[in-house]
Amino acid sequence: MTAALSPGSWPALVLNADYRPLSYYPLSVWAWQDAIKAVFLDRVNIVEYYERQVSSANFQMRLPSVVSLKTFIRPARQPAFTRFNVFLRDRFSCQYCESRDDLTFDHVIPRSRGGQTTWENVVAACSPCNLRKGGMMPAEARMLPRQPPFQPTVHDLHQNGRHFPPNYLHDSWMDYLYWDTELDP
Repeated sequence: MTAALSPGSWPALVLNADYRPLSYYPLSVWAWQDAIKAVFLDRVNIVEYYERQVSSANFQMRLPSVVSLKTFIRPARQPAFTRFNVFLRDRFSCQYCESRDDLTFDHVIPRSRGGQTTWENVVAACSPCNLRKGGMMPAEARMLPRQPPFQPTVHDLHQNGRHFPPNYLHDSWMDYLYWDTELDP
């Protein structure tokens, strides 16, 4: 589950059994209620805590800020072809004018001309550019995508996701994020 992150919502960062986040973008987080439920169902280990605690008539518990799954989940080999992943591949910018506003997607070879809805034919485009290109081929419209569309790897999407950090990162999460980034010399 991915929720709007804010300090008052007490989300828990979810790590795989190898202590890497299940996903970077969107960042794998659970609401504190889901994290506590997973603790009681013995599906996770608590790695870090918040100072905040919850209590009932006969129970008190500090809220988990980082949990790790007890069972390893094999990461997807190929990312799903979704609108969000197309935007992430294209770094949330129009591939024709680089605008970040009013994004939709465009078929480079229009469907009316036999183009398919695939990684290799769809790019992020702002509405004005999409309307301007219409059903024309790129050469006809004099609109070539800045980067040819391609099927990204999970690694490609993770790399791009690092350029768009969530609006909230708790200090206790920092030791578990971005382990596989290159270190500065």
